[in-house]
Amino acid sequence: MLALIKSFGLKGLEGFPVQAEIDMHSGVPTYDIVGLADTAVKESKERVRSAMKNSGFQYPVAAVVVNLAPADIKKEGSIYDLPIAIGMLAASKQVAYQTLRQAVILGELSLNGEVRKVNGLLPMIISAVQQGEKTFVIPKSNMAEASFVEGATIYCVETLRQAVEFLTNQTEIEPLAIRSWKNDLQFNHSDNDFKYIKGQFAAKRAMEVAVAGGHNILMIGPPGAGKTMLARAVPSIMPNMTFDEALEVAKIHSISGQLDGFIYERPFRTPHHSSTMVALTGGGNKARPGEISLAHNGVLFLDELPEYSRQTLETLRQPLEDGVITVSRNAISVTYPADFMLIASMNPCPCGNYGSATAECKCTASQIHRYLNKLSGPLLDRIDIHIEVDNVSYEQLQGDDLAEPSSAVRERVNRARDIQLQRLGASGKRCNAQMTPADIKKYCKLDRQSAALLRESFDKLNLTARAYNRILKVARTIADLDGSQEITFKHIAESLQYRTLDRKYRV
Repeated sequence: MLALIKSFGLKGLEGFPVQAEIDMHSGVPTYDIVGLADTAVKESKERVRSAMKNSGFQYPVAAVVVNLAPADIKKEGSIYDLPIAIGMLAASKQVAYQTLRQAVILGELSLNGEVRKVNGLLPMIISAVQQGEKTFVIPKSNMAEASFVEGATIYCVETLRQAVEFLTNQTEIEPLAIRSWKNDLQFNHSDNDFKYIKGQFAAKRAMEVAVAGGHNILMIGPPGAGKTMLARAVPSIMPNMTFDEALEVAKIHSISGQLDGFIYERPFRTPHHSSTMVALTGGGNKARPGEISLAHNGVLFLDELPEYSRQTLETLRQPLEDGVITVSRNAISVTYPADFMLIASMNPCPCGNYGSATAECKCTASQIHRYLNKLSGPLLDRIDIHIEVDNVSYEQLQGDDLAEPSSAVRERVNRARDIQLQRLGASGKRCNAQMTPADIKKYCKLDRQSAALLRESFDKLNLTARAYNRILKVARTIADLDGSQEITFKHIAESLQYRTLDRKYRV
């Protein structure tokens, strides 16, 4: 007998329908699975066999053929265990095939018949709903991430036996309650609050501007000046995520198996400098997302930037420009979103004291030049803000007064982001860093005095066209923080101050 069970697969962030076709006939007992299945799918034979036996069913003594259609798209993972088991029970007539409820079925089986959590379930359900599917049977351990998908009736099961009884109308299960989105949670950043950072007023201001506009920022300064502390305090001033942003982040984390519940706070990823290019950009046998995609709509912090390999850093150039990364492997090419805010830190020289007001540099000119040139000009040109972070004085460290708290900074950041969303939201953009040349021409008009200052700086600093556009974007953000509709002379002047590499280091 032939049984057809609906399921779904995943290619990148997009799901595609899969039909599990189970055919069973008399003959020498065999189990063949076809349809371009990977090793994890082929190993479903033993999981399904044990799960059926330990759930009180009979494993059929027959020739079994399982086809996962369409046969020309690779199927990966253990998500087809449950639909295959249901299909085998129907094909062996242990359940009445005609009485089965129509649903998309997803789930991994343990040997004792439990239905286990699967990765990538959220983007699969979203794609299935977009393609007209309404009813789903999923593992109960995936219920948190599925509870925000509108337009779906989702039933959560814990065991194979429970799934069979529900699908054959022997028992009823309450559908999963769809939760409404409300991002008003208060996150605990008490250990990394701006109020505990003594001094560094210019650096904190630069961080506020960078976060308000989603701009990339590079901190340059000696060891122990507080660069890492500043970076780790950034989540405390990050703007609230919208539902669409949270859904994009949750889909990526679901694929990588790092989604526990749902995501309300923006990602903050800190890969070590020994991370490989694949770990950073994504890839591997299954073309999984890397750190830059896991940082989508959040922050990617690269501490000690020159310590990363040159090849690894150069792969950041295209994602920083386009906001996406395309991962190509033998038989698959997947595009993942990678629209993140880059925060990087570095020493100005091997000893770390070049340009310091409080310490003497012992490096030669050639050593400094060689160290700074570990970073390519095209990569640095894509970083909007360069800021110097020097050591703080003893008097500043000993003071009892706390600085401005992160909560106050975050309020200003949220107001600026609201302005940007109203201005750019209709075109799908959410912050000034995403503005196109057309947007810059429309929203970054300068008066005569501001234009004269920018022209003079362009010639003196030998700026590129990309740097010119990024200076305008940063100036637009500074104006938004001031609540100004126009970009004035002081906004351009402050934006130009955030080009330390152009003004001083000349790498």
